[in-house]
Amino acid sequence: MTFDRYGSDVLSSDWRAPKNGRAVETPATLGMVVEEVVTGWCGEVVKVERDLGTMILEDRLNRRRTFPLGPGFLLEGKPVVLVAPTRKGPEKPTRTASGSVAVEGAQARVARASRIFVEGRHDAELVEKVWGADLRIEGVVVEYLDGVDDLPEHLRAFRPGPQRRVGVLVDHLVPGSKESRIAQSVAKSPLGQHVLIVGHPFIDIWAAVKPERLGKDAWPTVPRTLEWKKGVCQAFGWPHRDQADIARAWKHILSKVSSYADLDPALLGRVEELIDFVTVD
Repeated sequence: MTFDRYGSDVLSSDWRAPKNGRAVETPATLGMVVEEVVTGWCGEVVKVERDLGTMILEDRLNRRRTFPLGPGFLLEGKPVVLVAPTRKGPEKPTRTASGSVAVEGAQARVARASRIFVEGRHDAELVEKVWGADLRIEGVVVEYLDGVDDLPEHLRAFRPGPQRRVGVLVDHLVPGSKESRIAQSVAKSPLGQHVLIVGHPFIDIWAAVKPERLGKDAWPTVPRTLEWKKGVCQAFGWPHRDQADIARAWKHILSKVSSYADLDPALLGRVEELIDFVTVD
């Protein structure tokens, strides 16, 4: 036997591995206590916002701070990459999101000639999430207009008639507004008898979601000099630099809506009225 004066090969192991080990991906579950390595902030995970990619930590003095999910945290002294917890699969609903009785295995009806128009993509997505199952059974298609200014032109192109009705959902339909003047103009036109325009008082469809669903007491008052959605994000402390931030904010808001109970009643009746109007045979 010979004695190896240099011992084992020092390069045979992972000599670059940190002394505390490499970070592993870990779900950020409520009640978990972690430390943010840059600031040294240590606290309990009290809320995880999956769509915003953030979480809130509360320290022993009940102070709270928001941090982005991802690397840069220690759990029991070990580095971790925090991710949003996996959602559990939903149970079969007995009612639709609008409150109607769910019909299991129901086939979508062939689309009617009648349509429902809404102002924008967010309006269409909210209507789909709450009333989508009902609309498919009734065969009603929802289209968005990218604003109500061109509504008369869209209606002329669509050519409403007795079997081709149009229901229109308008934001901020209050006396004296631009939207109300457009609605009155359409109602007085030859197309008016086959078109029903209804609206809600909110400046944007976002505000039709109950603020408490977002953990807020109320929707903020935004100065007229500031674009409303950006103003909301700024007031709530959400990113708002570009359209991608606005899109993420809406995704977060929409994720808090699971049924009609999450919406202001001022919107509910208006949508039901439109569905009734376009499904009358």
